[in-house]
Amino acid sequence: MTMAETTNFDAPALGERAARVRATVPLVHCITNYVTVNDCANALLACGGSPIMSDEPEDVADITSICGGLVLNIGTLNRRSLEGMAVAGVRATELGHPIVLDPVGAGASRLRTEAAANILDTMAVTVVRGNMSEIKAVAGAASSTRGVDVDPADVVTDENLASSCAFARNLAEKLGCVVAITGVIDVVADAGRSAAIRNGHPIMGKMTGSGCMLSAVSGAYVTANPDDTFMAEVAAIAGEGLAGEVAASRMGELDGNGSFRTYLLDALYNLSAEQLAGGARVEWVA
Repeated sequence: MTMAETTNFDAPALGERAARVRATVPLVHCITNYVTVNDCANALLACGGSPIMSDEPEDVADITSICGGLVLNIGTLNRRSLEGMAVAGVRATELGHPIVLDPVGAGASRLRTEAAANILDTMAVTVVRGNMSEIKAVAGAASSTRGVDVDPADVVTDENLASSCAFARNLAEKLGCVVAITGVIDVVADAGRSAAIRNGHPIMGKMTGSGCMLSAVSGAYVTANPDDTFMAEVAAIAGEGLAGEVAASRMGELDGNGSFRTYLLDALYNLSAEQLAGGARVEWVA
């Protein structure tokens, strides 16, 4: 593998994206994983957005209509939530609202993979965000999936960063949306651009819900920044990663993932535009 060619990124622009979230307080409708729904709602509040969590099919069209964005997370699928996602997604598409898809566990079961594919086929998805195994499953590429965890063979590294970014750009062009692949190194791409993000901390992988929270936060960022979804998604991912670093720095000898969860929400709540602009570790990748 050849090493990726990287160049410096305009970090101050990321701070501007975060500031817009707090200035506009976007209302985001989430149909999400019931394991993490409370954390997703709190993460939205912490970053400056406002959450509504509803999956009842008879309710979701009205709820989506009064919101600015929609987040669909397939982590705990059932027939009612699938119906609710379909109704809400069609309504959001009609209204031109941004839609964030989190294809949790795609590739682990036929139902999950088909559900993610159907959403992409029938709705105007703005961002699809998952680990590399999930994104490969969505793309139809050969991939083994270990539940909701990325397969070790799919981890993005410095050695495969260039090819990972090329894959993401090609998929983004095919799907007509931004593709975000999160992991030790995060990759964000649209049809013409790709960037790598190096913010975050390993303990984020030991807390259930950090990825679901990120998809919810992404919903706020892309809703508040409709002029450039790519930059909004980079800002969302770098912001939560930086918050993870701050949270980890607060941990004492007796703290574990429960304390980290609280510190992460605190760090998201206190994250300023200036802090994000100064702490984001992002680079363009050719």
